[in-house]
Formats: sequence, C-alpha cells, structure tokens
Amino acid sequence: MMLTLRGVVLGLAAMIGLAVAGGLATARPATAQIVLKPAYGEASLAGPARARGAVVWSHGRSVDSEDSEAPTPLYMKALRAAGWDVYRLDRMRVSDTLPNSARALAGYSEMLKGKGYRRVALTGQSFGAFISLIAAGQSTAIDAVIATAPAAFGNFTEAYDSYRENAAQLWPILREVRRARVMMFLFHGDDFDPGGRAEPARSILAQRGLNSLIVDQPSLLTGHGAANTGLFVRRFGACIVRFAEAPPAANDPPCDESWGRNPSAELLQAALPANGSGSGKGDTDTISALRPYMGMWYGSYINGREVALSVEKAEGDAVYADYLLGAGMEADQPFERVRRKGRIENGELVFDEKGRNLLRYRLRPDGRVAATWLDKDGRGRLDTVLRRVN
Repeated sequence: MMLTLRGVVLGLAAMIGLAVAGGLATARPATAQIVLKPAYGEASLAGPARARGAVVWSHGRSVDSEDSEAPTPLYMKALRAAGWDVYRLDRMRVSDTLPNSARALAGYSEMLKGKGYRRVALTGQSFGAFISLIAAGQSTAIDAVIATAPAAFGNFTEAYDSYRENAAQLWPILREVRRARVMMFLFHGDDFDPGGRAEPARSILAQRGLNSLIVDQPSLLTGHGAANTGLFVRRFGACIVRFAEAPPAANDPPCDESWGRNPSAELLQAALPANGSGSGKGDTDTISALRPYMGMWYGSYINGREVALSVEKAEGDAVYADYLLGAGMEADQPFERVRRKGRIENGELVFDEKGRNLLRYRLRPDGRVAATWLDKDGRGRLDTVLRRVN
C-alpha cells in the first residue's frame, strides 16, 4: 500500500506532539513545525512494496532565511531514477534545533520502515547532515546516512569562536550511530569546515564496526554548497546510490567517477578537428598569437556540462572556432555546438559577437587554458580550466 503524506504526518504528530490541521503538522508552543513531504510530489512515490527504499533529504539552517524553501539538490534525482521514494524534511527555522529536528527525523524513519520500506536512508546538507547523523544514533530503522558538508556551529568568517565545534561535536555524534553505514563529503574551501575531519571520522566509525566512505576534498568541487552542483552529481551520483543500497564492496567501481576527465563520444564526434590550414590567411600578428591556442581544448563546468573549444583558423585579424557544450542535467539542456568568431586581445582569445554570450580564454603557465563564460545579459558566469586534447 502506498504511503501517503497525510498518513506520515498524522503518525508523526502522535509521536512527537505536533498538532494536525488539514493533514499537515502545525507547531504547538515551543515545538518545531516539522513536515515530511515527497520531494517530487505525491505522484512520484512508488510505495513501500515497489520502491527500492525511502530516502529523506534534510536541508540546512540559515540565520536569516527559511532553508525549507531551498530546492532539493540535483543528486537526489539519481536516487529517484534508481527507484527510491524521495522525501524531504522541511523545518521552520524559529524552532529548528538539533535535538528537536533529529528526534523528529528518527521518528519519521521508524514510521517509514514500519510502513514496509526495505531500506531507509537519510541525506542531509550542513545542519541537515548533523541531524541525519544524530537521528542515526537514536533509531535502528536507519540503514545509511549520506552527509554533505556537515555543520551546525557557524563558519570561520562569522562565528570564529564556535565554528571548530563543527569538528568537536561531530565525534560524539559518530560514536552514537547505532547501525547505519555513513558516507560523508568534506569540501575544500568550505568556510564551515575546520579541517582535519576525515581521518578521525573514519577511525571512529571503524572502531564502531560500521561501514563508511569519507570523501575528503574531491577535486574541482569547492565551497559549502558543492554538493548542490551538477558536477557533484556527475561524479558521485552513482556511488551515492550504491552506498544507499548496500555496504561498499571490494569490487565496486571507484566512487569518484571518471566523468569529465576525457571527452564523451558525443562531444568528440561533434568536434571539428583542428587542421591549422587556415592559419596562413590571417595577418602575421594574429597567426603568431593564435598558434598556442590551435587545436581542441576540453574541460567541464561546475553545473555538470562538458565544454570544448576547437580553434580552427584565422582570417585576417579574425579567429574562428567551434564551441561545444555537452548535455546538461535537465531535459531542457541539450547538446550544443555553435560557430564563434573572435579575436586575439592582449594575448587572450575573446569571442564577444553582439547578442551572444561572451567567451574568454587565457593561456596559463602550466600549458592549460583558463576559460570564462559570461551570460550576454550579465546574469551568470562560469569559470573552468581546459586542457589540450590530442
């Protein structure tokens, strides 16, 4: 029988003392308003009998805004595509505390398992990661926790006196995890991360006899919100699904997928080979400045799209190249290939035709190219580094 949202809310209300109005929990005095709801709508749920499991995502907590309005991260779609019923735990900021929210999440987990889901996994970002881990210390109904950028005590910039507690308070929480396996992502450049958390976390979980996978500072993924990016999904989505379904095994493929290290077949097939045949038609200065850029350059954007620039020729002081963009994470982001006309400007390769997005490329000392994409309306920017493809 499919688990309905009304049934979940009514059951948890009885467990933790929430008032119920129209099927939704409302807070009594000094009690958090905590609502479990399908992340992609009621119609997305297969129900306990058919789903591979139930997974609950918990958002972070901001001081001056309601994180319950934050979108469900892209990587949760990987779990949905794998056959999981995906929920999210929305919590009102005014009374969203570690004890309140973790207790509610543990209660929801037991309810989901009691309804017949064969697996219950928790995922969480920042504060949501902390409450997911705490809940795993309060209930044996939780099979796995995926925690991204765990934090609950502020950041280096605004809470210097307390942000180290994001490490100190993590250790006793991990020591209390009952039976869940734990996957944790820690990112370079995260202002909430005091550093040095990976090895102690591995050690504590190993001592507890719990399966774990701690991914520490994966390349090209930086900042507190790195798990919300398309690049994170491309590289770790499949690994997250595997971990949610079963403990790591010796024959598992590498967790950090190879996506983005080499051009896909689609991109290579569409790319025009650089032949250099037109270089003699350009003026002397343009030919000389263009020569280091000739050929195909490849990389990826943080949004999870491959990118390539195939620099073909010069005519006069103009430079011609093909710009290729791999398909995105959403259905409305198809593969793109466009012809661009640009110029050499102070050693940089610049494409700024009227009405089109601006592209800038600059050679780096290491032989790679720093690439910048700027929206033609000035509303977006993407930076990456491209390497030459032979």
